[in-house]
Amino acid sequence: MYDIVKSTIEQTLNTDVVLEKPKDSGMGHFAITLAFSMAKELRKSPIVIASELVSKLQHIDIFDDISATSGFVNFKLSNKFLENISNDILSARSREKPKNPQKILLEFVSANPTGPLHIGHARGAVQGSAIANIGRYLGIDITTEYYINDAGKQIELLGLSVYLEAQKYLYGLDVHYPQDYYRGEYLSAICDEIAQKFGENILKTKDNLQTIGLYAKDKVLELIKHDLGLIDVSFDNFVAEKPLYKQWDETKKQLLANDALYEKDGKLWLASTKHGDELDRVVTKEDGKPTYLAGDIIYHKQKFDRGFDTLINIWGADHHGYIARVKSSLEFLGYDSKNLQIILSQMVSLLKDGKPYKMSKRAGNTILLQDIIDEIGADSLRFVFLSKKSDTHLEFDVQSLKTQDQNNPVFYINYANARINQLFAKAGVSIDDVVDYRLENMGGELCSLLFDALMLDRVLQDSFDKRQPHLVAIYLQNLSGSFHKFYTNHKIVGAVNQDEILKVLAVVSHSITMGLKMLGIKAKKRM
Repeated sequence: MYDIVKSTIEQTLNTDVVLEKPKDSGMGHFAITLAFSMAKELRKSPIVIASELVSKLQHIDIFDDISATSGFVNFKLSNKFLENISNDILSARSREKPKNPQKILLEFVSANPTGPLHIGHARGAVQGSAIANIGRYLGIDITTEYYINDAGKQIELLGLSVYLEAQKYLYGLDVHYPQDYYRGEYLSAICDEIAQKFGENILKTKDNLQTIGLYAKDKVLELIKHDLGLIDVSFDNFVAEKPLYKQWDETKKQLLANDALYEKDGKLWLASTKHGDELDRVVTKEDGKPTYLAGDIIYHKQKFDRGFDTLINIWGADHHGYIARVKSSLEFLGYDSKNLQIILSQMVSLLKDGKPYKMSKRAGNTILLQDIIDEIGADSLRFVFLSKKSDTHLEFDVQSLKTQDQNNPVFYINYANARINQLFAKAGVSIDDVVDYRLENMGGELCSLLFDALMLDRVLQDSFDKRQPHLVAIYLQNLSGSFHKFYTNHKIVGAVNQDEILKVLAVVSHSITMGLKMLGIKAKKRM
């Protein structure tokens, strides 16, 4: 609807316009401020120009009324136009989204394969999957990817942690765990599997830590995939870090040729301050081994080399300092760093009955994703993690998401959809029956409700362009609130205008169902 209105006005006026919603809904559905930007060039008052624009647009039949107010041009859509758009949606004749030639690689989660996922990982996971869902719905070619950090000290530390767990769990020895070591019951399960596969002797000494660590890494990755599946998150690709270092010499040559690297104190440094970084960064240590940053440089180069136009990374907020150095390396390699977009995901704080949520002994010192799913369910978890912009701190009480009222947003939205389906059942009609119903006399609150329901595609486009799926969550809450208010204030089944109301409610149900689907949640028809 939004795109049709916008393109119709632009074709008539032969210029670009920005559609806004008037502050006073009584003025119309949309407004443009073109007269203000034209005033200086034409040396006329915006009020005069607005009146002239109304004259040029007056003949367009999708509008019931066009008016000029204090320089604004206001548009009220005709009921016939709203009816036609509704018919397209309800009969599945909605225009197919044009295919976007841009190829996007969306990387998210990428948690170290050293332990189960915790709630911090979950926020980025649901955000990434929602962005992918929305983008694909809009016709954009998106590939999702998980970067497996399987090189460096964390895998060695995982092997040693499993070994120490075995001394305690299998052999009953007293074990002192250094602070940085991994803890949790998941290590005991890995010990059992290693003992069964290789025999217990492999765990009795430190001679086999590499084998233990690599095996444990694979098992943890299986656990991560399982946990992600619980919240309906999957990936097109999994890319391992370790093999990428084979390309370091080639990448290093290219960086050296572009004056990106220099030697100092026996190390090789990236001159990232040339592109606004606070400090230059080490890419090769004194022993000649590449650093974690070197792996990131190779990986992002490889992403562009695979033919992707835009890269989107969702990182934890603690990775803020990495942005400038990675972007700098891309500039040195000849890529436009603007095509790398970083979304930072802030931490999540959980409460239970107003008190900090208890840590999970299964994880050692974190709150597991699976613990929260067990408490509130996957749908509530996904929605609450998408309820706010990702770069803001999120705090919620798990008890509020168990209530069956408006304090539980997923219940509130699903209840709206279930109520609509109940009304159809009570009226003895189906959605197929209402497709041909007319909307000739629709007005007031009912017309406003339909307009809001028809704005879904615009909200989806806006949320994708801004990489902010929380805008869809807000939209669904507002739309559901408008429906519940209408339901309370008006007779529906048996009303004089029952047919009109049911047709509008069918569109509302469609928007709720599709909006939830974009967030990875299946709408409920019965509660």
